[in-house]
Parts: sequence; C-alpha cells; structure tokens
Amino acid sequence: MKPGPLPSVDVPGPGGRAGPPRCVPLPVRPGPTEPGPGEPLAVVVAGPAGAGRRELIAGLLGTPAGTLVVPSGSHLLVNHASVATRAAYVPGYRQPHAYSPDPLAAGPALARPPRRVELSLPVALLRHFAVLDAPDTTALGVAGGRVLRDAVGRAGALLFVISADQTFSAAELHLLAEVARARVTVFFAVTPGVTGGAASADGGTGSVRSGPAGRLDPVVVSIAAHRAALLAAVPALAAAQWFPARRAGLPHLRRALVGWAVAEGLRRAAARPPEPPGTHGRVPVLAGVDPADLADRLDRDTRGCARRIRQHLALELANIHLRVVQEIVFGVGCAGLPQLLDRELEALSMLATAQCDEAVRSIVDDAAARTFGAPLAEGVRRRITHAVRGGLTDHPDGRELDRVLLVTSTAGVAGLSGAGALDALAALPGAERDEVLPPLGVALNGGCWQHWRVPGNDDPNVARSWAQRALREVELDVSREVSRRFGVIRLSLGAVLADAVDHGILLA
Repeated sequence: MKPGPLPSVDVPGPGGRAGPPRCVPLPVRPGPTEPGPGEPLAVVVAGPAGAGRRELIAGLLGTPAGTLVVPSGSHLLVNHASVATRAAYVPGYRQPHAYSPDPLAAGPALARPPRRVELSLPVALLRHFAVLDAPDTTALGVAGGRVLRDAVGRAGALLFVISADQTFSAAELHLLAEVARARVTVFFAVTPGVTGGAASADGGTGSVRSGPAGRLDPVVVSIAAHRAALLAAVPALAAAQWFPARRAGLPHLRRALVGWAVAEGLRRAAARPPEPPGTHGRVPVLAGVDPADLADRLDRDTRGCARRIRQHLALELANIHLRVVQEIVFGVGCAGLPQLLDRELEALSMLATAQCDEAVRSIVDDAAARTFGAPLAEGVRRRITHAVRGGLTDHPDGRELDRVLLVTSTAGVAGLSGAGALDALAALPGAERDEVLPPLGVALNGGCWQHWRVPGNDDPNVARSWAQRALREVELDVSREVSRRFGVIRLSLGAVLADAVDHGILLA
C-alpha cells in the first residue's frame, strides 16, 4: 500500500502571489523517528523468548526477577519513584488497576490483559532512564513490530537481548534494519541460554567447563558469531555495542546505558529553544486575501485529506483481515484471536493518528501561508495550532474527540471518552502532544477475551466470521471519526483565519 500525495494547494509566495503547488505525502507506517525533545528517556528491552530478558533486567536493577512478571503480550514500564508501586492500564477503563504478579494475591481480576503495566521502584539507575520490557519478538507479528519500532523511536535506545544458543530470525533482522534507519542507539546483550548455565537473580551465570583445555565462556564466544550474522544483514549497526550478560559484564552495560542517557538528555534539552521565533508580536495578514477563496480552499483540502486517509485505513483493515484469517487457520487459532486483533488495532491506531497529524499540519501550514505568507515562523505556527485546538469544543462535533473505540464480543464497536481512556492504550506514554487533534484509539474490550476463552468457542469458521464483522464495524466507525475530525478542523481553523483577516493581524 503506497499512498499518493495529498491534494495540491497553491502556496502563496512573496506578496501573496500563488507559488507552485505543494503535495505532502501521508506516512504509510508509523515507525521510529528521532526522539522529540519532550519525550521521556527510556531504554526498550526486546528479544526472543527464552533469552533471559527478565533476568537481565533484574540484574541491572538489582531486584528479584519475580517482580517483573506481566501477562503475556503486555509491556512492562519500570520507572523511578520513592515508593514501590504497580499499576495495570487496561483498555476500556479510565483509571489504572492494581496489579500483582502473584496470581493468588487479593485484588480484582482483569477482564483482559493490560496494554501496559507500570512498576515504580526506588532504584538509582531509573533516575537516568526508564526501562520498557517489550513482549517476545517471536510473538510480535507484523503489527507488534510496528508498535515496538514506534516505542524505540520515541524512547531513544534499544537493548536487544539474545542468548548464546539462539540465532536472529528473519523477522528480528527486519526489525533491527528498520530501527537502524532511525536516530536511536542500539545495544546488544548476549545471555548464556540453556546450554550456558542458569542465570541467577542478580544476572550472574555459572561458567561452562569445556574439556581438559579449561574453562570456556559460551557468551563471549557467541558474541562474535552473533555480530557477524547481524552485520551481514544489517551493516548499519556496525557501531552498536555488545555486552556479555553475566555478572562481570553487567557493570559495563550499566555504565554504557547511563552514558547514553546523559548524552541523549543533553541533546534533547538543546534541540528546541524555550521560546521559538514568532511566539509574540504582530503577524500581519497578506494584502488581498479573499476570505471566501480561503474558506473554499480550506473546505476542499480538509475533505480531500479525510477521503485519502479513509482510503488508506480501509486498505490497511483489509490487510489486517487477511492476516487475522491466516492466523486463525494456521497460527494462533481462536484462543489467540483477541490478542492478535488487539495488537493489530493498536498498530492501526498509531497509523491513523500519524496520518491525521501529518495531514492537519499540512492543512494548517498551507492555510496560514496563504494568509500570512511563507515561510511561517515556528512560534506563529504554534499560536495558530493552539488557537485551533482551543476552538474545537466550540462546535458540537468537536466534543469528545479523545474517544476510544472498543470492539465488543458481539463484533460491535462502543465508545469511551476521556483522557484516561486514551492513556490506557499506550505501550509507552510519551510527551504531552503538541498536535491539534488527540490520538485516535482502537482496542478490544474485556468481553472479547472472555468470549474466546470459553472452550466451546473454538470454531475457526465462527471466528473468521466474527473477525470480518468486527473489522467492518471498525472501518465504519473509524471513517466516521476521521470525517468528523477534519470537519471540525475546517470550522475551527476557518474561524481563526477569518478573525485574522477581519482584524488584519493574527489574534491568537
């Protein structure tokens, strides 16, 4: 699926004359980008099942590995706090739930696995950066890989953990190749694996005796082989650092991560000035701006962008349907359908949000350039963006834009509004958004998990029919939501620019 450009608009040049048309393509996939200045510093830990990822994190943090247990498919975010706390963020709820890794512990049972479990610990290392433990790469699939790449792109660093007796799969090499295109730092840690001795709670491992010649460390030996295999497929990661995941190597890995966090923190702090040009002062309107022509172009642009995004998302949902059917028949089966579809919808949410953000930025920039001239100062752009965002609630369709679409067990779609509802969807919470629109979120509610957990609901034909109906309902609701959002953008941005034209200056 390769998108074409957005509808062309005539951007005025000096003196208000129309310049060449500018076409801005929509992003096909949300992927890793350079971390923004406001994003929290984090290290994403990923790797295949059986690589000892949890034991490695426990060794780095000096905490028992049992405290890091989360449900299969959930992300674990470990950050710093003076008092240890744990909370589960479950789609369909506005508030986090209490969570314990002990299945016998008292507390409410979760209707479905959380997207994210947050564990706060009084550990000094977490003052430098948070740690996000991702699900096993062997079970991520296409959609899970996109979610992981997005988290790495915002966190800034990836720690890939693999054992001495494992090899990189084709999917993992593809994932690492995608990550290598972003401005993020990649570290590798090699654990002993099954043949190299059991890992202790502090990350130490026993040595392996190799015949009369003496002692042989399989971790050190395998690092060169792993690195050669990786660089043959992803030469861009030649500068990545490799560490043996044993007691003697953990201090070196810990120092490398802290060094990265210090340098990355300084880079992000200097990336954006506190007050960009154009934040204050008069911004005059270009001479000869026709309000009717401005409104007509804005209406045409918003309708065109909404139509293109709806088409892209419809194609993506068709691809999701094909992958889901294939997995039902040949892969995870009926029992794994909820987790598979929820991960696909998480990736769809990220794609829809990225495309809406990109299109709205283009619309705002082009309309403002026709009104105030180009190039547009960053401070002026922010003033217009904040004014448009503030005016969204002035229109009936602009209320409850922070709504989550929840797929129900009957293959329908229900809505849940509120900032807390959206917060429960994120695998890695990011910085406060500086976009006009809130994210567009889609997830499965707990009833879906309960329905497909029943032993009698294991008919692949019924599951395929249910998935088809559910995805059709998602397509209809997402299309309506996209149209509603761009309709409100047209009204709010049009009001801001109309006021500016009437007064001759930007009032925001």
